[in-house]
Amino acid sequence: MKIFGIGIDVVEVERIASAIERYGEPFLEKLFTSSERSYCEMQSKPALHYAARFAAKEAVSKALGTGIGSHASWLELEIIRDASGAPKLALQGAAASFAQENAISEIQISLTHAREYAAANAIAIADSGL
Repeated sequence: MKIFGIGIDVVEVERIASAIERYGEPFLEKLFTSSERSYCEMQSKPALHYAARFAAKEAVSKALGTGIGSHASWLELEIIRDASGAPKLALQGAAASFAQENAISEIQISLTHAREYAAANAIAIADSGL
């Protein structure tokens, strides 16, 4: 196995909160899956959790080297939680195809947040046969 790429992103929570307030549901539907929205809305400070997921998607797109676009759209990068509550990444559509074509076997992510900022990092790991 080898590291295909790494990514990191930091987001101001207020920036996401303002976008939610200004654009509402269309903004959320464009960037977050229904399960991500359900999870965030159950939290006492939804914007904090939306910001962390936004940062994670940006970090993953950087680790893939694609940015957000045709190879990895917002909704194709889904942040889920495993049984212990740890964040995990689920790839869909073109993002899953890109990972398969590039022998990426795993993408590890880490999220964090405080009152004003949310951050995430991602490491894409590929099979060594590349």
